[in-house]
Amino acid sequence: MHFLISAIVFIIILALLVLAHEFGHFIVAKKSGMEVKEFGFGFPPRIFGIKKGETTYSVNWLPLGGFVKITGEDGEEADLSAGANAADSANAGDAANVANRATTGNPRSFVNKGFWARFGTLIAGVVMNVILAWFLFSIGFMFGLPTAVVPGEQLPAHAYVRSQSISILDTSAGSPAANAGLQTGDKILLVDGRQFADLDSLVNFVHAQEGKTVDLEISRGNRSMDFKVLARQNPPAGQGSLGVDLGYVGLLYFHPWYYSFYEGIGATWQVVQETANGIYQIFVSHQGLGAIGGPVKIASLTGQVTTLGIAYIINFTALLSVNLAILNVIPFPALDGGRILFLLIEKIRGKKNNRQVEQWFNMIGFAILILLIVLVSIRDVGTLIKK
Repeated sequence: MHFLISAIVFIIILALLVLAHEFGHFIVAKKSGMEVKEFGFGFPPRIFGIKKGETTYSVNWLPLGGFVKITGEDGEEADLSAGANAADSANAGDAANVANRATTGNPRSFVNKGFWARFGTLIAGVVMNVILAWFLFSIGFMFGLPTAVVPGEQLPAHAYVRSQSISILDTSAGSPAANAGLQTGDKILLVDGRQFADLDSLVNFVHAQEGKTVDLEISRGNRSMDFKVLARQNPPAGQGSLGVDLGYVGLLYFHPWYYSFYEGIGATWQVVQETANGIYQIFVSHQGLGAIGGPVKIASLTGQVTTLGIAYIINFTALLSVNLAILNVIPFPALDGGRILFLLIEKIRGKKNNRQVEQWFNMIGFAILILLIVLVSIRDVGTLIKK
């Protein structure tokens, strides 16, 4: 039953993120007068499609993203301005024929629109994911968003915390806690039958039990669970005897409710900065695939947050939405950032790019991305099997 619920939540989260992103491309393209042939969830082959007006709305078999197919986005449509220039330079006899061919070009094609219309269409998906994150954080603050609480730190105006408890902020890979099945977000209720309201007292008690097995009663969502965990002697540097990072966690609210939307802006901006810095660190530290999580990893994390409740699901979805936005703005072929880079090069050069070269770059980039997803997924499956 838990697997089924987690799978449903994963599909809903993925659909929400993809649809928000692609809707951004779709609505700006429509408003800019472009011809949108297809709005697709997932990648082909197609399961089914419904055509409404000029646009087909499809659901496809590979649920790893989505797409909006805009006429001329890959340069397959004739460029009217190029046709007009050719007509000007031709002799009188040929001019009529060239001009006639130019009129067969589609004025609603992506390539025939101005710089700002194309730029707006390309960046709109990223913007929509950031807006979605802001909306989710705001809704979370209205109903209580899980937040690490630092003792003595002043809360923002109109904010208050409920249901504060000592919780697991992180577990170290391969530690006794991780091997026992403890997870981020678990609330510590009892340790060897004792209740602790003070974090230092709990840590000192566990430290005194090194070499022994301690009994932890935790709360995960609406369930209470018991775990027996070895308190290691001489743990690795930076890790405690159990291998967990503990802290105070509570549900952060804002009152009146409308302050939540203002605070959602600050929370979104903070996550954007942290995510961008994290991705930058991956590149500069040459961590490779080990620092990247694919669909399997996201599905696994979805299963964990699902057990913790709706507040954690909202927070998790907002974080994923920001990650999707930042990843898409990276100037890599096939990503929105790569297409924007080609557009900027065209603007600087003052003339159209070679559409065939641009198309080849995007095709190669897409193939590399799919290969990367496959490799990361294989690694993530192997990691889950080992557990």
